[in-house]
Amino acid sequence: MHAQVKVNGHIVGAAAGSGMTAKYAAMGGADFLLALSAGKYRVMGRSSYASYFCYGNSNHIVMELGTKELLPIIRDVPVLFGLFAADPGIHIYDYLKVIKENGFSGIVNFPTLSLIDGTFRAALEEEGNTYAREVEAVRLAHYLELFTVAFVTTQSEAVGMLEAGADVICVHLGLTKGGFLGAKNAISIQEAKRITEHIFSVCEEKNPQVLRMIYAGPASTPVDMQYIYQNTSCQGYIGGSTFERIPAERAIYNTTKAFKSYGSFDENDPMVKMINGNWNTGDYTDFVKKYIEDHYMKEIQLGDLALVAHVSPSYLSVRFKKEMGISFTEYLVTYRINKAKELLANSNISCKEIAQAVGYADYVQFGKMFKKRTGLTPGEYHRIVFKT
Repeated sequence: MHAQVKVNGHIVGAAAGSGMTAKYAAMGGADFLLALSAGKYRVMGRSSYASYFCYGNSNHIVMELGTKELLPIIRDVPVLFGLFAADPGIHIYDYLKVIKENGFSGIVNFPTLSLIDGTFRAALEEEGNTYAREVEAVRLAHYLELFTVAFVTTQSEAVGMLEAGADVICVHLGLTKGGFLGAKNAISIQEAKRITEHIFSVCEEKNPQVLRMIYAGPASTPVDMQYIYQNTSCQGYIGGSTFERIPAERAIYNTTKAFKSYGSFDENDPMVKMINGNWNTGDYTDFVKKYIEDHYMKEIQLGDLALVAHVSPSYLSVRFKKEMGISFTEYLVTYRINKAKELLANSNISCKEIAQAVGYADYVQFGKMFKKRTGLTPGEYHRIVFKT
């Protein structure tokens, strides 16, 4: 892993919930794979947080996933076991030996208590379900010469894992945003940078050789990670939904939609071009502008455009505003109102029909937006301009 960092500048870990994901993540260059119960729930169409509920035994799920789907087809990439250390049905040291005997190269502490806070966290710790048990699991795994990745969210957790001999300290920044099932309240990329550097400062002080990575959260695109790499001492990225859920959502949704719309399929449609890879993915703003130009009369959601462009809605929104000087919503409204003005000045159709023609199903809303920008109601504007 250190050699990969020296050669490529960073390493990548992919949390896989199926053999197919694992196979193609490995082919794409993932340096290691993580078998997590969250991954199995993702491919079931559920949130990763499902692994925190009593739907099933997390360690049993991971053992079955790893031994039946991942290890039989993955030969050259290490597979790590997502160990739920608080499982009352296991003796950690003995279970670690079973993990090793089954061919796993290491462990990662997941589900981790570090993602739980507040009153529930306090109640769990009173019962002896502490983060210290995860630290002890990593200590024992290190003793058994297993590769160890430690999810942490605070400096104190990082210190404990460093003392236990963890090979990788990974700052877990929360569930991945983006796509249909993504986290809706993810922290900002700036906040992610601050948290990351705060924790990594301890790593560099106590063990400069430990590998430093982050897990997902707001960083769901290569552009996000470029920012993190440039502004922190991060050496790698671990993603779950990034490599599994979001690409699957995009591909399945768009492929089905394309078949459904067959017959009215327009190869020049900017959405179709983006799906087929015939649009320069760096020209996100031009893509959005062109799509609005061609589809202003229909419902347009920034999230749908971001999904097809494979970037987060927040990133697309910020980039559009930076390049255009106004927000996506303001641009869309302005474009529609200008189209409405053209129709009002050059046709004699009703104002309600014009509202629908420019993408407003609600005439009252159209009237409010039109007057806000022109100072006139659609009817007043028509009478003045059309007579002229």
